[in-house]
Amino acid sequence: QVQLVESGGGLVQAGGSLRLSCAGSGIIFSRGNMGWYRQAPGKQRELVATISAGGTTHYADSVKGRFTISRDNAQNTVYLQMNSLKPEDTAVYYCNAERRTFPSYNIWGQGTQVTVSS
Repeated sequence: QVQLVESGGGLVQAGGSLRLSCAGSGIIFSRGNMGWYRQAPGKQRELVATISAGGTTHYADSVKGRFTISRDNAQNTVYLQMNSLKPEDTAVYYCNAERRTFPSYNIWGQGTQVTVSS
């Protein structure tokens, strides 16, 4: 079964840190892009950060300098290190794995809740 499983979410005070992990199984993700997205209550899902197969990263302006995305292809895992968290970072965070060339795929995890208290 092809799936992504996120972990590491929780409740943290403003200014604190969390590290999210996303482990893939059932397929080798090393040749595709991986990313983190988030959705706050009443808002659309938005991109947080992506990392290409070659390691090129991209961040939303709102998290630049605070969040770091990385991947361990040997472990089929992508991470999101979140520092200096703000209440506006509160959301459900989703992991995504995407490959547009054959064999293509677009897979989402089930999400993990991150709550930042003020």
